[in-house]
Amino acid sequence: MSTKEILKRVQRLFPETWLYQLQDIHSSFLFKWIINRGSESLTFSQRSAMVFSPHQDDETFGCGGMIALKREHGIPVAVAFLTDGQGSGGSDQKMREKIIETRKQEALKALETLGVEASKIHFLEKPDGTLQDLQKEQRQQTIEQIAALISLYKPEEVYVPHRKDCHKDHEATYVLVKEAIAQTGNKIELLQYPIWLFWRAPLFIMLKLEDIASAYKFSIKPVQSKKKEAIASYCSQLESLPHGFVNRFLSSYEIFFKG
Repeated sequence: MSTKEILKRVQRLFPETWLYQLQDIHSSFLFKWIINRGSESLTFSQRSAMVFSPHQDDETFGCGGMIALKREHGIPVAVAFLTDGQGSGGSDQKMREKIIETRKQEALKALETLGVEASKIHFLEKPDGTLQDLQKEQRQQTIEQIAALISLYKPEEVYVPHRKDCHKDHEATYVLVKEAIAQTGNKIELLQYPIWLFWRAPLFIMLKLEDIASAYKFSIKPVQSKKKEAIASYCSQLESLPHGFVNRFLSSYEIFFKG
């Protein structure tokens, strides 16, 4: 059974408010277990980094603390957004364009807060929600664009959403970036940041114990307030996201997976 089918079955079983409560409990349990019992600490490195984000906000939610810490130490960080972030803008062209521009400005503001220069922020502007369904030519073009950015910045670390992140754009970003890295032939450490993983992936069904066991915790306490400020930049997104979901990213820890 696919990820999409499992999620649909869960949604049919519970009313929306109950589902949010269940997801909040599930996400909180997994996060606390990883932080308090189930993971090694990730050592802060002086290596340069590039973050690939499917949408404008994933980079800040997933690794905003890591970005801020690296920038405070003068370590180069570049960020690339794969989609235009139009979300459910509907068929109204003007509305879609407004949403795209709003999210772009929010991203620039958030990353400025985290210390990333505007010249190192890139928008590939693929249609939101299409990364998993790109035609062969479009897919290859996207991989080449990603590879070109990797070749330009030569990062020693690359950050991507988790490969099982329960969102088709997120999971596609992992695959596209991994293929692009292989194409460049560069030796790069790949680190995955979870966004929807703990919220949407039922434990023992989609999320296995070995997935949790491979997690690393990373303290961002010195820059926690800076990350909170950056998250607040995404006003258009915070209105529609579940409170419990957002609250997890305000923690003094971030979680990463290697490979």
